[in-house]
Amino acid sequence: MIATPLVTIGLPLYNAQRTIAEAIASVLGQTYQNWELLIMDDGSSDASGGIACGFNDARIRWISDGQNKGISWRLNQALDLARGEYFCRMDADDMSFPQRLQVQVSALQADSTIDLVASSVMTFTSGLDITGVIEVATDHAVICARPWNGFHFPHPSWMGKTSWFRQFRYVSQADGAEDQHLLYRAFARSRFHGIPEVLLAYRDDRQSFRKLLSRRLRFWKVFMMEACRQRRYRDALIVSLRQPAKIAADLLFMFGGIRAARNRLVPPGEQQVAAWHALRAIIRSRQI
Repeated sequence: MIATPLVTIGLPLYNAQRTIAEAIASVLGQTYQNWELLIMDDGSSDASGGIACGFNDARIRWISDGQNKGISWRLNQALDLARGEYFCRMDADDMSFPQRLQVQVSALQADSTIDLVASSVMTFTSGLDITGVIEVATDHAVICARPWNGFHFPHPSWMGKTSWFRQFRYVSQADGAEDQHLLYRAFARSRFHGIPEVLLAYRDDRQSFRKLLSRRLRFWKVFMMEACRQRRYRDALIVSLRQPAKIAADLLFMFGGIRAARNRLVPPGEQQVAAWHALRAIIRSRQI
């Protein structure tokens, strides 16, 4: 292991044998190399462990206790083990563009008042077709202007101060909306910054409506509870009025393929498409 990695990448995993090799290969292809990768197994029963451990790199650690405890528990476990000054999020079915760590580290080091950064992300299907780009706002005030509408700050693209993550930590009762719950608890005492550059490729296949509905309801519940705890009753009222509309938008997407009422996707530019093909080539060259 690197004696003092600057960046700890926390990657929770559950039965991800189809995609974990690509995720790891994209980390190995980073231009910035002072990192450790903690792969937090959440009780997988497939070949994920064998695939992850097949990568011969001392910076990669496979951590497994055979139990299923949920994403928040695993991320907090990674935070407890993290040796890096910065903590970086990633999921087992996504891929990081080669410059991701370098750009995000540079942004955090350039301004010590920033606690957390996220980037724009490219969305793609399991068939490797690009579906668009989700852009992020750069300014904290804009990012946090409508907390009751959710923070458009893609969770798998986060990197921030490890000390900040340890201050706020994840809450298992919010699993399914753990990122939004954390941001809502933290935004008034933190500073977020968005990086317009696309640094992450996010797998966005259609999920079952039951799973989408479960996530919407979980967000609704935990947001309401936290808003009331903070006595932000206006936020609680607005989210209760908006969530039914978002559930309707999910229905339109699932059964009609209509995205207009969901997160707005921007068509990728030529350079972004070229970067996607370059990323795919890097991953092919680094997979075991």
